[in-house]
Amino acid sequence: MSDGPHQPLILIDGSSWLFRAFFALPPLTNARGEPTGAVYGMGNMLRKLLKDYAPEEIAVIFDAPGTNFRHELYAEYKANRDETPQELKQQYPAIVEMIEGLGLPVIAVPDVEADDVIGTFAQQAAARGQHVLIVTGDKDMAQLVGGGVKLLDTMKNRTLDRDGVIERFGVPPECIVDYLALMGDSVDNIPGVPSVGPKTAAKWLNEYGSLDGVVQNADAIKGKVGEKLRAHLAQLPLSRQLATIRCDVGLPIALEALKPQAPDLGKLVALYTRLGFGRWVDELRQQHGELPRQDDTGPARAAPATPTTVTEKPAVAPPPDTGEPTLVLPAPPDTPSPATVATLVVDEAGFATMLTALQAAELICVDTETDSLDSNQANLVGIAFAVEAGQGWYVPLAHDYLGAPPQLPRDWVLTQLKPLLEDAARPKLGQHIKYDLNVFARHGVRLAGIAHDTMLQSFVLDAAGNRHDMDTLAEKYLGHKTVSFTDIAGKGKNQLTFNQIALDAAADYSAEDADITLRLHQTLYPCLGAMPALHKVYQTIEMPLVPVLAEIEQTGVKIDVPLLGKISLELAERMTALQREAFTEAGTEFNLGSPKQLGQILYEQLKLPVLGKTPKGEPSTAEDVLESLAAEHRLPRLILDWRALQKLRSTYTEQLPLAVNPKTGRIHTSYHQAGAATGRMSSSDPNLQNIPVRNAEGRRIRQAFIAEPGNALVSIDYSQIELRLMAHFSGDARLQAAFRDGLDIHQATAAEVFGLPLDDVPAERRRAAKAINFGLIYGMSAFGLARQLGIPRGEAQDYIERFFGRYPGVKHFMDTTRIHARETGYVETLFGRRLYLPNIAASNQAQRQYAERTAINAPLQGTAADLIKLAMVDVARFLNRRAPDVRMIMQVHDELVFEGPESRLRELAPVIAGRMVRISRLQVPLVADFGFGSEWDSAHSGSGHASSGT
Repeated sequence: MSDGPHQPLILIDGSSWLFRAFFALPPLTNARGEPTGAVYGMGNMLRKLLKDYAPEEIAVIFDAPGTNFRHELYAEYKANRDETPQELKQQYPAIVEMIEGLGLPVIAVPDVEADDVIGTFAQQAAARGQHVLIVTGDKDMAQLVGGGVKLLDTMKNRTLDRDGVIERFGVPPECIVDYLALMGDSVDNIPGVPSVGPKTAAKWLNEYGSLDGVVQNADAIKGKVGEKLRAHLAQLPLSRQLATIRCDVGLPIALEALKPQAPDLGKLVALYTRLGFGRWVDELRQQHGELPRQDDTGPARAAPATPTTVTEKPAVAPPPDTGEPTLVLPAPPDTPSPATVATLVVDEAGFATMLTALQAAELICVDTETDSLDSNQANLVGIAFAVEAGQGWYVPLAHDYLGAPPQLPRDWVLTQLKPLLEDAARPKLGQHIKYDLNVFARHGVRLAGIAHDTMLQSFVLDAAGNRHDMDTLAEKYLGHKTVSFTDIAGKGKNQLTFNQIALDAAADYSAEDADITLRLHQTLYPCLGAMPALHKVYQTIEMPLVPVLAEIEQTGVKIDVPLLGKISLELAERMTALQREAFTEAGTEFNLGSPKQLGQILYEQLKLPVLGKTPKGEPSTAEDVLESLAAEHRLPRLILDWRALQKLRSTYTEQLPLAVNPKTGRIHTSYHQAGAATGRMSSSDPNLQNIPVRNAEGRRIRQAFIAEPGNALVSIDYSQIELRLMAHFSGDARLQAAFRDGLDIHQATAAEVFGLPLDDVPAERRRAAKAINFGLIYGMSAFGLARQLGIPRGEAQDYIERFFGRYPGVKHFMDTTRIHARETGYVETLFGRRLYLPNIAASNQAQRQYAERTAINAPLQGTAADLIKLAMVDVARFLNRRAPDVRMIMQVHDELVFEGPESRLRELAPVIAGRMVRISRLQVPLVADFGFGSEWDSAHSGSGHASSGT
């Protein structure tokens, strides 16, 4: 892959690569608990680069510690940068050791930035007619492009020449310095001109030719941005100096010395073995035959002639071995995955060949193509299958564009496939297979044998590590960039639906989807197998839940559309009344939905204190700020109330009627298993999880969720589940005793904290105790509690200290959970689900504190999520076996809603609630409240309960 008659000089921006590798991967560790993700990521990139280019001249350049000439120009240069994460610092010596082991020069010049070293080498090479590839993701380097110098971004597989720079930035390389000077850089703390972004900077430079031209014409630039330009003209020369890469720095190494050496196999084997990179050791063995033993020093070779200032940090003692399996996710292979061989099936002979292969397969990957994202209204356009990596079939069924070739009849194909698809003994695999299950059900096929889902495999392995869509997973784990839907269908209002896609393009796209899903399964499922607890979560919670959720989605729930229309008018009237009151308080009329106008009223007219600012530096009108301001003036509370009604109206009373399926007369939400990292489910289209239950307006909306004529609803809700889990996890004797004795837990906490008799706790003390109980679960600080209760911060702190004094087990649980999270990087639910916390040891205080709060809450919220999921699976099996006339129709956090004949519901509600509370045995009783009604609100009010006992 040479770039011209001679091999190019390759200059790797090591500092840029280092951070990109660190943040691109989840927090990987070796068996001793040492972080390895950045080494692994950078090693993969280096090995691929060496394989692709076989360079004859190469160097990896890092920033040297300390300051440089830019700090002398501007003391605040790079002052905004966060400290390098400790876990990245720990990996730096291993990264240098690996680079040197690969035989590559490592350069860091004191008092000179890596950019200037790279710029000087690049200019020297270009001056002698040599091509140069600068490997970086840093936009500043674009100023060096030209005269044989190009940029290579290996992560995006993109090379930038002059035309590429113009396409990406809107200006040529010679204008990049001026472009950067105008915009400034928040990371490097280069001042620039406020409010000038990429488009404005490019526009001015194209119009006036250069920064000097912009300065000369500053008076002609209109508007506020022109005013800001003129106000900051004096600092532009400094910004330009700071942004300019120097190409004339003195270097203590000649260009000719940038030669790769033979790899030090002994060093590499020892390093890879210590880091746990066994596959890399195997590859070295395949390439070089017999390898040195780990205690060998390797072949003697000259050290790279580099003025490196890199010094190895003192060894960091690994944390104690806890015996827990370490998360080791697969990295993409060094070579791209082969393209999928797609077979288009359009006749009976081809179909018979495919069917024979499917019938002989141990696992069938299936993927449907439709004309809609709504699985309950989508029409089946085609089906893709894969049973062997690298190959896939596509059976088109309903492509109806002008000139579309003949296709097999859909009904005939489904009839032929039905025995296979409905055979529970034939395992099926999919990516988000619940969608396919719903589509098949709509076409009369009950997909059975649902064994695996790659979306859920990724989610269980590392819920917070990345998105779990197929395109993301393919690139992350297979190094494969898939054909996207927009590639074949276009974008925007002219985007084609799948039935309009040409058959050949559809076959390539669909067969690839099935094939890549199969390859992802072959990559991810072994990782689950190596983690017994996570494998159990996948096999006993997530996968059995898929058909349960699909059935709930297919069933849907009936709503009273006329009632919603009436409620919408009621909300509109209340909003109008609030608006009038707000105008009175403000002394003028304004748009309540405009943050800008509201800010002017609050801060300029009423002179209220500025308690927060937007990212652009404007006074904030966010909800938390208004909550604080509400103590000083009535207007912020009116705005908050108006916003709440507006949200209810726009989200529910106006939108729910539009979501009614015209064929079923019901609304069919979509439930998302791979949503919150804790395992809690969410729903969308429409979202049924956030309808308020504790205010009159929310309850009014719930009244519009109704049973069919002749039926009733029953709601069964776990009672105070997260507080009960806190009692279980903490082992606190007093807290557990309160639950075992069936006490009102908030009343009991108030009695404990405030030293009152249990029967004499006033309402305001119970409210305070409730805020403490729930606040501590979510990591609320004394400041937050004080704001919620409207009391001084010192008083709130006193409440918290009293709580911990009476419930010391809770404090012990919180402290030990934080320690465990810092040592291992994760927390677990009762059932073994993990949540990894990459920021638990972050140097940034806000990030670290958020991770610590998450560490406390996640085991509780995640266990509650696991419990409701297990209950749904168990209850669904029970109803299918014993009461098919009763249907589960909604899941909302800790609540399940059922519909059926009222007499049947009254008979079964205690039975179902009993199964829910016995789904797992805790140190305190699980309790489920249930109630009946013709609509959701009355059913949710509860009239009975079941308890698991002690």
